[in-house]
Amino acid sequence: MSKLLIVESPSKAKTLKKYLGNDFEVLASYGHIRDLIPKNGAVDPLNSFAMKYDIIERNAKHMDAITRAVKSADSIYLATDPDREGEAISWHIAEVLNDKKLLKNKLLKRVEFNEITQTAVKHAIDNPRDIAMNLVNAQQARRALDYLVGFNLSPLLWKKIRRGLSAGRVQSPALRLIVERELEIEAFKSQEYWSIHLDALKHAHSFNAKLIQLNGEKVEQFTVINHDQQADIVGKLLLASAGKTTVSRVEKKQRSRSPAAPFTTSTLQQEAVRKLGFTTSRAMRVAQQLYEGVDIGSGTTGLITYMRTDSFSLATEAVMSIRDYVKKNFDAEYLPKSPIMYKTKAKNAQEAHEAIR
Repeated sequence: MSKLLIVESPSKAKTLKKYLGNDFEVLASYGHIRDLIPKNGAVDPLNSFAMKYDIIERNAKHMDAITRAVKSADSIYLATDPDREGEAISWHIAEVLNDKKLLKNKLLKRVEFNEITQTAVKHAIDNPRDIAMNLVNAQQARRALDYLVGFNLSPLLWKKIRRGLSAGRVQSPALRLIVERELEIEAFKSQEYWSIHLDALKHAHSFNAKLIQLNGEKVEQFTVINHDQQADIVGKLLLASAGKTTVSRVEKKQRSRSPAAPFTTSTLQQEAVRKLGFTTSRAMRVAQQLYEGVDIGSGTTGLITYMRTDSFSLATEAVMSIRDYVKKNFDAEYLPKSPIMYKTKAKNAQEAHEAIR
């Protein structure tokens, strides 16, 4: 019984072929194989937003290779990325194969894995599912909006302002947010204020203090509003203290700090920019390589989970494995009695996906 596995990336295909052996042929779609036709009428708002697709020219040869392989396969597994775009790519491949009448008496299933390890891949193959049309419809809605907004507004910008400008589903609202923020900045009325600090030294130990109370009243942000007032207060304090101050009370407090939440796509990019000086595009390229697999001496293996996610959740098996590692390698005080759980605040977050680990 011949089996065909279809993924998006050719480098991922090589890793999966190693895990699955000779029982499977593994081919890559190289991303999307279809897109809206590049002209008027691609999306028809008057006909339930019907969408007209065509094969992307640069990927036609890859779709042809998949078509040839399907003819001799008994089972086809669609293993595109575990997100809306990946689900849509699987659906497009299935639609093309259906149109060619190549799926009669063949098994066609969707498989999904968040990490490219032998265990995760084999578990996905053993537990296939149907294509999730709710995710496909979500991706199609976004693509239709991209077309309806961009295709119609961009030419208007060329006509009214200048050629080369573009509008879009995300770009245009983002531009409005920037403009509104800039207007707020321009309308802001600055106000001068001063804070008074003391640099103290005792037995070679220095510390800094801030004036928080004056004449029995709390010092607010705008209590001291000009240089002359600041100089008057400092002069009186120096005169009263004769250059010496007294520590009247010492308070010791214990503080605890919770660990940072697991990485999402945005927090991974932020840390890569802040700590490594990466651009966001470079951060995602490196993450893609780590996800698809790196040769670590014993063969190519995926080192992180899927890097496009807005969820903080971790798989139960992963949490148990992490806790077991901490228990074996560190003192008991470093292991919380129960796992720390994080909940995303973002609306419409894809909670079914794991955080990046």
